[in-house]
Amino acid sequence: MVTNYSVMGLGKLGASMAAAIASRGFQVVGVDVSQRAVDAVNAGHAPVQETNLEALIAANKERLRATLSHEDAVLNSDLTFVIVPTPSDERGAFSLQYAAWAFREIGRALAQKSGYHNIVLTSTVLPGSTRHGLLPILEKESGKTCGRDFGLCYSPEFIALGSVIHDFLHPDFTLVGELDERCGDQLEACYTQIMPNQPPCMRMSLENAELTKISVNTFVTTKITFANMLADLCERIPGGDIDVVTNALGADRRIGHKYLRGGLGYGGPCFPRDNIALGFIARELGSRASLAEITEQTNRALPDSIAKRILSFIPKGATVAILGLAYKPFSHVIEESQGVMLAKKLAQAGARVIAYDPLAAEGAKTELAYHALVVDSLDECLAGADCVLITTPDPVFKALKASSFGARSITVLDFWRILDKELAGKANIRYVALGRSTDDAANSVRLRELWSNPPEVT
Repeated sequence: MVTNYSVMGLGKLGASMAAAIASRGFQVVGVDVSQRAVDAVNAGHAPVQETNLEALIAANKERLRATLSHEDAVLNSDLTFVIVPTPSDERGAFSLQYAAWAFREIGRALAQKSGYHNIVLTSTVLPGSTRHGLLPILEKESGKTCGRDFGLCYSPEFIALGSVIHDFLHPDFTLVGELDERCGDQLEACYTQIMPNQPPCMRMSLENAELTKISVNTFVTTKITFANMLADLCERIPGGDIDVVTNALGADRRIGHKYLRGGLGYGGPCFPRDNIALGFIARELGSRASLAEITEQTNRALPDSIAKRILSFIPKGATVAILGLAYKPFSHVIEESQGVMLAKKLAQAGARVIAYDPLAAEGAKTELAYHALVVDSLDECLAGADCVLITTPDPVFKALKASSFGARSITVLDFWRILDKELAGKANIRYVALGRSTDDAANSVRLRELWSNPPEVT
């Protein structure tokens, strides 16, 4: 039984995994190239922001330490999770630059170790990367043979920023790509000990696991984009309501309710790039991932079409307040944020943009320095706005009242329909819920014109 683990890379996922494993009673050594991150963990503090991470590290300080030394970590553990960045390159593929450097250090440490050690790559990579891009580095640097002297698995986690710890400890399933049965058996046993919900373990080849990982994210983004397409259609039929439609669709067990909501597009550090990467690997292997490519193109075009719509019903130079700059609630991350993209496009078109986010304001201030004024309070953001965009369904925004918008005439565009009961029908508020018909009469005319003169059957 493995009782000593090491985790290489103390970012949001790595630090959260290290703390979560320690919370299950195991000894964990974290490794990072940042002295600040190492010092933070050793002092009982979180090196990055993530929900409940600070408290979990503090509570398990006696079982969790950090170091700059890969050798220290490998020699004092039996299994190593490698969670380093794999950024997208100019082709849309995932770069192995940081993973290769980590594997070189691990290989050199393995050369000093006599017992069996299992290396588990968790970073997202493309098919063939683990076996052909990284395994040779381990064998070269260690002078040892994979399978006989050490194990190698590819096992990504399926987590969401803001709930990493919970998602890691309570996954729907674990995914284990294995070089051989020995290393796969050991990793499955480890997951059984670590994860309280005892999830099923899907074991397969390294390449199948690498493809599965990016396929999951690509499927989810396709589902999101499909719901957004339906939301646009619902706005064009009398009585159209995306929530009514998706509630029925999701009741079908083949489809399900998750990610089937209709609103703004997806963003963040994973979803957008995984579609692009799947398109890349498909082309390189002589195949096509047209659905993934169209999903990405459709999602990227959404801020443009929404900005044009907003500009059509506000005067030039109007003040637009954007509520929500993170790519989703409970996150500091603004990468590929639809709210940020909208702020830039509206500002470029001549609108005065003011914005607020309960967590992501600091990062957004830099990103939007020449486009929008990012303020520190919700009241300040709403004061004087002609139009308000609710771009994330954050609980802070759900708590708004009609009185929060003042007595003046104002337009509120609610992409997630979170204030329907509070704002619909208010005299001074033009409330527009994305995905719902706002002009039943005009929509009825369109349908009547479409079907009142059907073509003759010949």
